[in-house]
Amino acid sequence: MKILKLFVFFFLATTSIFGQNTVEDTLQKAKKKSFKYETLIIPTALISYGIIGIESDALKIFNSEIKEEINEHIDEKITIDDISQYTPFLTVYALNAMGIEGKNNFKDRTIVLGTAYLIMGISANGLKHTTSVLRPDGTSNNSFPSGHTATAFMGAEFLYQEYKDISIWYGISGYLVATGTGFFRIYNDRHWLTDVATGAGIGILSTKIAYWIHPFIKRKIFKDKESAYGVVMPFYNGREYGLGMALKF
Repeated sequence: MKILKLFVFFFLATTSIFGQNTVEDTLQKAKKKSFKYETLIIPTALISYGIIGIESDALKIFNSEIKEEINEHIDEKITIDDISQYTPFLTVYALNAMGIEGKNNFKDRTIVLGTAYLIMGISANGLKHTTSVLRPDGTSNNSFPSGHTATAFMGAEFLYQEYKDISIWYGISGYLVATGTGFFRIYNDRHWLTDVATGAGIGILSTKIAYWIHPFIKRKIFKDKESAYGVVMPFYNGREYGLGMALKF
């Protein structure tokens, strides 16, 4: 039951961001909005929790307790997290392909996604190489933060932002998948809870920043590009699944 409570707590902690944004979105329908600094509270708290956990003995002990609790109930590893990390942001394109239009056209949402992915990737990989935290399974020293979780929550926030004006349930479903991704990173003994928490925070924050700076990026870099084309291809290298993306503006 402790595992289930952990999953529910983490999901509620991250999805509480909806309550923070939805009222404001309902009251303000203008397309151009200033950045709302209060929306940084949750991702900042998640990132801070993980960073503190690198040195905090109390949080290290808690990480170990979670690991032991989960290991007691593992029958076999479930590697669905290798796929689910991409599900939220791919859902945006799938919905659009089905005729359910979101906030932005293909060009604009792809610029936002590319910007968010760049911010997330640099942040997550930078921390991985500077903190050198040992993974729970002892295979490598790049556990902190969880890149899978960062990707999933980046996509969940992207899905929420694109479709929140149509239905909040799109965003909630994305955050549920992202939470599941983080849970399975712990379940599969690949990450500590602090890794997952910081990954979630980085993912959410990266997308928020990408939307914030999108007008500047579009104006300065893509101002002469009227259209965009792209293709997404899955790959498997024998150990890991992934996606490759090629874009032409």
